[in-house]
Amino acid sequence: MSNTPAAEAARRRTFAIISHPDAGKTTLTENLLLAGGAIRAAGQVRARGENRRTRSDWMKIERERGISVSASVMTFDHDGLMFNLLDTPGHEDFSEDTYRTLTAADAAVMVLDAAKGIEPQTLKLFEVCRLRDIPIVTFINKMDREAEDPFALLDEIASKLALDPAPLYWPAGSGNRFKGMVDLRNETFIPYNRNREEGHPAPVPLQSNAILSHLDADELEEAQEGAMLVQEASRPFDPQAFLEGHMTPVIFGSALRKFGVDELLSVLAAFAPPPREVEAERGGAETQVSPGDTEVSGFVFKVQANMDPNHRDRIAFFRLTSGRFQRGMKLKSQGTGKQMSVNAPIMFFASDRELAEEAYAGDVIGIPNHGVLRVGDSLSESGALRFAGLPNFAPEILRRVRVKDPLKAKHLKRALEGLAEEGVTQLFRPTLGSDFIVGAVGQLQFEVMADRLAGEYQLDVIFETAPYAEARWLGGTDAAIETFASTHRTAMATDIDQSPVFLAKSAWEISYVAERYPDVSFQYTRERG
Repeated sequence: MSNTPAAEAARRRTFAIISHPDAGKTTLTENLLLAGGAIRAAGQVRARGENRRTRSDWMKIERERGISVSASVMTFDHDGLMFNLLDTPGHEDFSEDTYRTLTAADAAVMVLDAAKGIEPQTLKLFEVCRLRDIPIVTFINKMDREAEDPFALLDEIASKLALDPAPLYWPAGSGNRFKGMVDLRNETFIPYNRNREEGHPAPVPLQSNAILSHLDADELEEAQEGAMLVQEASRPFDPQAFLEGHMTPVIFGSALRKFGVDELLSVLAAFAPPPREVEAERGGAETQVSPGDTEVSGFVFKVQANMDPNHRDRIAFFRLTSGRFQRGMKLKSQGTGKQMSVNAPIMFFASDRELAEEAYAGDVIGIPNHGVLRVGDSLSESGALRFAGLPNFAPEILRRVRVKDPLKAKHLKRALEGLAEEGVTQLFRPTLGSDFIVGAVGQLQFEVMADRLAGEYQLDVIFETAPYAEARWLGGTDAAIETFASTHRTAMATDIDQSPVFLAKSAWEISYVAERYPDVSFQYTRERG
């Protein structure tokens, strides 16, 4: 097969996994990597020495709490396709990081707990997918435990998400009665074996006598009746409706027992889209960048510092949108025009890293840099392409931060700027006074921040209540903003990009000043990049 940019892009499947915490996302990630041949043992994988951890949760606080708060990338080759799996934070306090990661994904797997259905956080993440028109595959997990009625789960997907569920499989029982699932397209039965060390038996034809060694007569009748009813009640799976974001194929299984994982991988291989054309600007004019274009281009959707505590590294996660990238290439930033040689690009294979000799559209590579690259940066060989920037959202909680040792105030400034560049938190510097104000979506972000400031920068910090409740970016003419700022100096600040920000004591105050200053816009989001 010719390895032209177009042919290589066509065999990429770049997808994210989204779920409510505790729905089993990390276990599913592990077993997808296992099924895809990327790792040889799932679960507590032994890294160096006694440093035991799961493959995708590398940050100390994640290992201690058993939650994912930082998106990771894992790449594996399977059946002639290259899969890029983007693991997203499961905690709602990190929804911005999830949003940015989803900008780099072409499809998403939504993991639902069979006993709980669609939970509030799942709904939030789904809305993010909808904003980006990302096709969604649904994996209903934990069928080996007591579960909701599968028809009720499908109804919930249809009513809460306004998505047509199209089950490709149908479960036979749940909990202790779970025996496997019917493959609705091939009319076979996939038996489930509770003893996961032995693996699961091979599928058998639904109309054969062999099925009676897995199901008794009543169970068989129940499975056949359910399969018939759901096929009559559901619209048949339409790959085009899936790609347009109107329909979701549904798979049932148990990630922990490695059941349904191979089927999920097959559905992603068959139906998830390869990289698509991306809208961009070239010299102020709108253009479409195709994966097969010869010019190498892409954008930074995440920056992560100190992934390796032994080296003060800062890795920019770069999603390629076109061309054939080769190690040592020079790429230019659209924003600054600066050229950089990418001599040590990283490809992520679970928690191992390898030098990326080449990469194509759909791939995500890590570019080590010292604060040069920021979230939202567009890079290309010409430096002329600009992709849509990634939004910052106004924080929901604001806190004043100070370091316990006043002699370390300068170190605090550098550390806070580093974390803000990663997009971990927002950083505001009030026009008057020397305190920093940090903003976050939820309380856990402050805990992660304190943990990282202590662990990576040796800074012991205190978060205090700030006199502000809301932050808004200001838009309008320079004159209008200056007029407003001059009369509200005590409430003015700048963000990390020196953009003007109004810090309000309440949402009511924002409404009040917005009425009085119609020439100034008070923006909830600001585009970076």
